[in-house]
Amino acid sequence: MRTLSILISVIWVLLSSQPIKAQTIEPNIPFVGAEVFIEPGQTPAEIDTWFRTMKEQHFTVCRIRMFESYMLKADGSWDFSLFDNAFRSAEKYGIKVFANPFYYTEKTDIGGFKYPRDEAHLQSIAQFLKEMTLHFSQFSSLYGYVLINEPGGGSLPKTDFTKRKFEEWSKTHVRKEFTSKGYPVLMDLYEQAFQKDYGTWFLKWIAGEITKYDNKHEIHVNNHAMFQNCAEYDFPEWRKFLTSLGGSAHASWHFGYFTRQQYAMAMSANSEIVRSGAGELPWFMTELQGGNNTYSGGSPMCPTKEEIAQWMWITTATNATGNIFWCLNPRSSGIEAGEWALLDFQNQPSDRMVAAAKIAETFSSNATLFAKAKEVESGINLLYVRQSLWAESKMASGSTQDYEARDKGGVMKSVLGYFEAFSEMGVNVNLKAFEEFDFSKADYKGQTIILAHQISIPDSYAVLLENFVSKGGKLLVDGLTGFFDENLHNTMKTGFAFEKLFGGNISEFKLVDNLFNTSIEGNNLPTHLWRGYIVPSKSQTIGAADGKAVAVRNTIGQGEVLWIPSLLGLGSCIQKDYSALNLFLNKEFQPGLSAIPIRFTATQKNVLMKTMQSGSKFITVIVNKATIVKSIELIVFNPKLNPTILYTNLHGSISGKTVKIKPEETMVIQWK
Repeated sequence: MRTLSILISVIWVLLSSQPIKAQTIEPNIPFVGAEVFIEPGQTPAEIDTWFRTMKEQHFTVCRIRMFESYMLKADGSWDFSLFDNAFRSAEKYGIKVFANPFYYTEKTDIGGFKYPRDEAHLQSIAQFLKEMTLHFSQFSSLYGYVLINEPGGGSLPKTDFTKRKFEEWSKTHVRKEFTSKGYPVLMDLYEQAFQKDYGTWFLKWIAGEITKYDNKHEIHVNNHAMFQNCAEYDFPEWRKFLTSLGGSAHASWHFGYFTRQQYAMAMSANSEIVRSGAGELPWFMTELQGGNNTYSGGSPMCPTKEEIAQWMWITTATNATGNIFWCLNPRSSGIEAGEWALLDFQNQPSDRMVAAAKIAETFSSNATLFAKAKEVESGINLLYVRQSLWAESKMASGSTQDYEARDKGGVMKSVLGYFEAFSEMGVNVNLKAFEEFDFSKADYKGQTIILAHQISIPDSYAVLLENFVSKGGKLLVDGLTGFFDENLHNTMKTGFAFEKLFGGNISEFKLVDNLFNTSIEGNNLPTHLWRGYIVPSKSQTIGAADGKAVAVRNTIGQGEVLWIPSLLGLGSCIQKDYSALNLFLNKEFQPGLSAIPIRFTATQKNVLMKTMQSGSKFITVIVNKATIVKSIELIVFNPKLNPTILYTNLHGSISGKTVKIKPEETMVIQWK
């Protein structure tokens, strides 16, 4: 019997020797799905009811948390029968399953561990993956695997296993005692760099264990708390072993930087980070909040049916291939008991599920249009530098006055300030890690990079940015960008690598006030906390205060740099008014903005628009988070394009190029 078992394993390995190829869920339109929470006590009939309801509501995909603790018996044998019921029902109703192994952990651990405890633990994980993969790959309903639930976040475990991995990593990543300029390294970002690589190693290891036995199905993972954890995620490396990338975007857990009115914008920003991370791979939102969180989560809330529509259309307009809600049915016990569900306690669809079903119907009735739709690129790129987020986590200690820039989050909120500003202009912008930007092109005319308060930048990035600008790119730099190098040295003291690029150096930064104005070429822009005074070299002064330059324009080759070492993005964010910043940006980024196919004629406070293109047609998704009905004039570059409303949940209208949209309404318009 043992010989037969070994032979079967060998055959599986041989059959799985080919690389994984990404599949496509048919039809090739954005899918709608939900997590089916499987636990002991559920009957086959009840499970079947859930899958039948998904089918009736046009849901085509599900995710199942595959609890090792519900499969592994005390005698060491395996009982998969509980989950077999779910996979059989999925086959019956044509639902595709993403299996998410949930490795044995404490009963109170609702999210799962992120790193192995020791070698024995690692081997037990490998055994579970083998048993689970060999068994469930026989089901035609299996579509793919989610490697681990929400990797990363938090501190590294203080275990001998982690210590040994750190020692191995250190052999090829030598810790510096002094810089090349002779300055001592008193603080560094060494542990953060290790955690990034350690997390990548663990995910790759899990993927390798699965593909030993099954390389026919998708390999996926969902990051979480993106605005806090993104520096820990090395997406370009992940692409090498994934077939798709995903994320969790729960407003209750992950949107603590925002008010509820900003949740739609936060979803857009979160989606842009994942889209960039995926690169050429497909991406989808692996977890969207489906229902009420009563006692769990950071902010108790129940999404409205209008918010469900907003989130789904925003992810779709950001090239997501679909959305999976957490969850379909509530779990029976534990911290999240009775929470998060799309179904009520009588297993009837909630108004939220009905709203999602209506959107699924819209996808189906416009299949050709959405199958080819891609987000329109504006050429504007907001880049975050992971070292800046790491540096802030070490240096920011808050303040008695509770200044935003002194708290953890100031770096990311500065980037998000610009993101929200462009959103209120109706303009798509990229939001990506510095390493995800392509610096290898021969021409960057029409391309813009914005570095908003990126406080720590490796000196080596200066060459990349100089190449970008010299080949026609435009660079906007604000805040304390480049204040530290990657070793947390103050660059103005130890040699400013960006002096040639920025067109000068800093004489000093001064704290001014929580909010004050910076005057640049006749524009008074809200600014937060610090003002940087520039000692210009060959650059042109375009803003001054106290008789000194506070903003300069510098030409490098075919491009230019606009350097304003004060916090404009965060200033407008704190003031909750982007009108002045948008007037400045609209003037500064012409003629590029004029080339965008469809945008707002003027700033629309608390409104966002995202635009897609499908062949010669365009699709605009407009979300009104204002408390009043908005009448919005659009600039449409091609006067021959005529609008048709594909979807609206509150009966707004469009006449010519004027949209009338109600509070909380989402309107989707086709232009052809």
